[in-house]
Amino acid sequence: MAISLTEVAAQRVRRFLDSRGHGLGVRLAVKTSGCSGLAYVLEFVDDLSDDDQVFEDRGIKIIVDQKSLVYLDGTELDYGKEGLNEGFKFNNPNVKDECGCGESFQV
Repeated sequence: MAISLTEVAAQRVRRFLDSRGHGLGVRLAVKTSGCSGLAYVLEFVDDLSDDDQVFEDRGIKIIVDQKSLVYLDGTELDYGKEGLNEGFKFNNPNVKDECGCGESFQV
C-alpha cells in the first residue's frame, strides 16, 4: 500500500507547513459526500491517531486512517493550475466513476 506526491505537490505542502509553523504532515482521507458517494479530505495533522498509517514521500508525511486507505491505496497527490483555478488533484487508480462537477467519486 502506498500514497505518493508529485514534486509540485510536495513543494506546495512544504510551503503550507512552513508558513503554518508546525505540523507532522497532511492527512488524506475520504468522507461520504456528493452525488457519487465519496469526497477527498486534505488537512494538516498535528497528532497521530492509533489507526493512522504514515507514508513519507519527498520529505512529506502523508497520514491516512485505515478506513480511508482502502479507497486511497495507490493515490498520487498532485498540484496544478487550470486557467484561474489552482489546487490539489487526486490521481486515484481506484476511481470507477466521478460526478460531473468533479467533487465526488465512486470506487
